[in-house]
Amino acid sequence: MKDGMEYVVVINIEEQYSIWPAHQDVPEGWRALDTRGQKAECLNYIERTWTDMRPKSLRSS
Repeated sequence: MKDGMEYVVVINIEEQYSIWPAHQDVPEGWRALDTRGQKAECLNYIERTWTDMRPKSLRSS
């Protein structure tokens, strides 16, 4: 189901991904990536990119 909204993929300092409505300011602690589009497109990008769900601090120890 399409919701008609545009989303942007965001990432935090621990390299955890999420999506955020493109028309809203990105929350503190997150930064927007160049990937934006429909919800499904953004979620597909995250699924392909975020292959290790552990926070960065746990991966690097």
